[in-house]
Amino acid sequence: MSIFLKKITKNDLETFWNVAYKDQNAEWTKFNGPYFKDKLPAKDDFINGYASKKQLNNNMYKAIWYNDKIVGSVSAYYEDGNLKRWLDVGICIYDQNNWHQGIGQIALSMWINEMFELTDLPHIGLTTWSGNKSMMHLANKIGLNKEAEIPKVRYWQNKYWDSVKYGILRSAWKVLKERKK
Repeated sequence: MSIFLKKITKNDLETFWNVAYKDQNAEWTKFNGPYFKDKLPAKDDFINGYASKKQLNNNMYKAIWYNDKIVGSVSAYYEDGNLKRWLDVGICIYDQNNWHQGIGQIALSMWINEMFELTDLPHIGLTTWSGNKSMMHLANKIGLNKEAEIPKVRYWQNKYWDSVKYGILRSAWKVLKERKK
């Protein structure tokens, strides 16, 4: 299984849009739902503006490549804005045919490694919602700890859901990596 993370370049934009955003009703959008503020970007908007601001050549956003094709993305953002002391990561595998194959497990582990190398932070977190059972399973599977569950704060599809927070300390991640060797 060949999986790697790579910054998105101008040459990748059209391919990335086709994989991630072309289908406005893609299955992955049902699980990312409570975190959307807008619809998925139109192709021209993505290629000529949106991507250049958020995703293009960004150390905090990379495409997941599996067998030489873009299949998803990983991201990181600071919960505390410019203070840059509280980092959360995210992952999305766009095509459901690539779900439950171990791609997310490998890619998210690689991403957390990279974020610990890129920063000197003692903790990295991941936030999801109670409707995304696969993300909660993935967080547990790679060794993240469930750190908080805030009841009924995410509203999606006419229903309240819990926000669920996972995370790990650098020292605990290092121990997990040593065990896997």
